[in-house]
Amino acid sequence: QVQLVESGGGLVQAGGSLRLSCAASRSIRSINNMGWYRQAPGKQRELVARIGSGGSTNYADSVKGRFTISRDNAKNTVYLQMNSLKAEDTAVYYCWAGWVQRDYWGQGTQVTVSS
Repeated sequence: QVQLVESGGGLVQAGGSLRLSCAASRSIRSINNMGWYRQAPGKQRELVARIGSGGSTNYADSVKGRFTISRDNAKNTVYLQMNSLKAEDTAVYYCWAGWVQRDYWGQGTQVTVSS
């Protein structure tokens, strides 16, 4: 079992930045895949970014060049640095971990970008 707790969401103007954090309840060294998803009102949850245990990353096309995912195994934390935010980035952002053939989710943190 692993619990995930997100933080760092909030209200920001378009063009601004936010950094989301996801703290895990256990060591993430053994968790190969972690990432961030988001869900806007009336839309399906979508992948934002993923990171593997070796540091390999992949991003949704809509955030490439603006968002950066990283992980700190010593702190059991995954981060999402979001720059040049746009109104269309407004959503609830969820931390995800894929471990032992199960999906784990955080409770979500709201990001609102005002235009």
